[in-house]
Amino acid sequence: MALLTWSNKYSVGVKAIDDQHATFLRMVNELHAAMMRGQAQSVAGPLLRKLANYAREHFSSEEKLMEAAKFPGLAQHRVQHQELLAQAGEYVARHEKGDHTIFVPLLKFLGDWLTNHLQHTDQEYEQWLSDHGAR
Repeated sequence: MALLTWSNKYSVGVKAIDDQHATFLRMVNELHAAMMRGQAQSVAGPLLRKLANYAREHFSSEEKLMEAAKFPGLAQHRVQHQELLAQAGEYVARHEKGDHTIFVPLLKFLGDWLTNHLQHTDQEYEQWLSDHGAR
């Protein structure tokens, strides 16, 4: 059973961004599935790095789109992205130091952050981007 399931409630109306958000959910679900199978340790390192790299790429894409549309909330949005990357980096560092207790809090953190960010924070730019030609 998936931890997070893509639905239209997460959509921001920009296909490329929605596709990237759906990919995030799949990656979190991969980690969850590995944990449920007792394989979190064996897949966590590469998956955490993949997730962190993907987050950086996605945030860059999203921020460029907001910048091009002159979205007035870009600076605040950028700060939230930086905070997520910092927190994710802490989990990666803990894992690399051999901390085997990170998986449940990491999944909770990612699930809560993604749900809140997609349903609330990202919705703040949906209308603006639509009004400024992004699709």
